[in-house]
Amino acid sequence: MEKPWDGRFSEKVSKLMEDFTESVSFDKRLALYDIALSTAHVLMLKKQGVLKENEAEEILKALKQIREEIESGKFVWKKELEDVHMNIEKRLTELIGDLGKKIHIGRSRNDQVVTDVRLFTRENLKEILSLLKEVKKEIIKKAKEYIDLPFPGYTHLQLAQPVLFSHYLLAYYFMFDRDENRIKDTLKRVNISPLGSAALAGTTVNIDREFTKEALGFDNITLNSMDAVSDRDFLIETIFDLALIMMHISRLSEDLIIYSSYEFNLIDLPDSLCTGSSIMPQKKNPDALELARGKCSRLYADLVGILTLLKGLPLTYNRDLQEDKIFLFDAIDTTKITLKIIKEVIKNLKVNKERAYELSKANYALATDIAEFLSKEGIPFRDAHNIVGKFVRFAIDAQKDLDELSYKDLRGFLGKYKDTLEKKYSLEYLEKIYKDLVNPLKAINRRNVVGGTALNQVKKVIEILEKNNLEG
Repeated sequence: MEKPWDGRFSEKVSKLMEDFTESVSFDKRLALYDIALSTAHVLMLKKQGVLKENEAEEILKALKQIREEIESGKFVWKKELEDVHMNIEKRLTELIGDLGKKIHIGRSRNDQVVTDVRLFTRENLKEILSLLKEVKKEIIKKAKEYIDLPFPGYTHLQLAQPVLFSHYLLAYYFMFDRDENRIKDTLKRVNISPLGSAALAGTTVNIDREFTKEALGFDNITLNSMDAVSDRDFLIETIFDLALIMMHISRLSEDLIIYSSYEFNLIDLPDSLCTGSSIMPQKKNPDALELARGKCSRLYADLVGILTLLKGLPLTYNRDLQEDKIFLFDAIDTTKITLKIIKEVIKNLKVNKERAYELSKANYALATDIAEFLSKEGIPFRDAHNIVGKFVRFAIDAQKDLDELSYKDLRGFLGKYKDTLEKKYSLEYLEKIYKDLVNPLKAINRRNVVGGTALNQVKKVIEILEKNNLEG
């Protein structure tokens, strides 16, 4: 098949070369963006007098027909035409003859493809923003459903201190909120028009870049044609943002996989998002979450891939850049489907309230409250820490939880500080204080600092977030 550059060559491109260099098998996803770009370009050429009005109208009519063929699935893609751009241009000439060949004046595939990619990225990032908002809304709904439920908090995957389940879940809200803000910031650098940069040096044709910028909804125009056709920083930034989203999803998935295990028994996942075993009838496997966790690695691979692709490229455009779309498409597709899955998981999960309460006070999780009480009574914190550490050792040896003991058991470890406390408070009152100290919900509500897990603090945060979501 005739190539647009055949005039320079004395030999035809080999079939092997055609197979090796084609990109239409994957870049045809850009087709509708390419039609939109070409439409704007033709309108600009008509405005500038480069195309006559009747010529422009005929081209625009043919572009509309091609768009309809693509949308209906009737368009025939030809690998020997290399890419999405040449397939569309070839179809244009089939429909309107030599007039179709005029469409490419004032542009190159170099600025054409990067403009298409920016349009594609912009639209998909906006869709991902919408999906992130939906996930955040589900987090708030679920937090409100279990607003006052004590839940075990972990460090080093060892039970540490009780928190509210709502407080735990909102931690992921803020991760996804940062993701949303990063994408909004990235969009500022995505939404810049390189169209008109041509191959690398601009064009001698009397074009109007402001016109095409406005027609395609870009905010700004690139100011260096060499950078414009070779820049893929916006793709690196996009894939990095998506990799962070996937990392946050992976962390949440890991939590929920662990918490839904028989041993933890904290979370019940919806049957509709789990699978069974081909051999073990009793199994309920958290496959949706495991795949979400696993798919995170694909985003890391996409990020490293595009960084590696660009690291050694000289200015300006190089054919290597054809491969950038493989990383971008995979990153976008993987992130979108995973956000949809994680939204459904959050929406439909249930918390085992009894087990959550049981674990919130297990493993001596309220020991810190005792130490902090002693410290507030004037005992140096390191001494208080040591006293309570010995008391916990005593409890372990006695095989009792803290709420099965009393101030009477603690006083034997107070040493010189016992008299100080008992001069200030009666034994009866100290027993009452002790019982309050080892009560999970009271312990939670004592952490009444901004950002803390106390119920009124969590309610304030949810109120702020809901107000921000309404205003946003």
